[in-house]
Amino acid sequence: MWPLLLDPLRSQAETIGLWAGLLTTIAFAPQLVKAWKTGGEGLSWAMLALFGTGVWLWFVYGVLRMSFPIMVANALTGLQVLAIFALKVRHAGAKRRAESTSTEKPSAEPSLEKIAVP
Repeated sequence: MWPLLLDPLRSQAETIGLWAGLLTTIAFAPQLVKAWKTGGEGLSWAMLALFGTGVWLWFVYGVLRMSFPIMVANALTGLQVLAIFALKVRHAGAKRRAESTSTEKPSAEPSLEKIAVP
């Protein structure tokens, strides 16, 4: 029964693939926007690594199958994952620098602001 229902769709396989790739790629875009605003807070490194690896493998699969929709969708999603990864790296570096400057010991030399002038 399934082959009879799916037969008419076979000629539209690439179009269906393009729409599926477009929608799933767009669906990931809000994560990129949120990561831009928050520096990637709330997204774990493990999730990004696993998801990015999966996207890369889907891209390779698309190349092996010579499927344009699979290649394009996963290339675009992969770029989004790389952008989020870069935002997390930048945010982690800025956070580390902020923490190191806030934990520095105050200087033993008196500040000019604290010296009373007669």
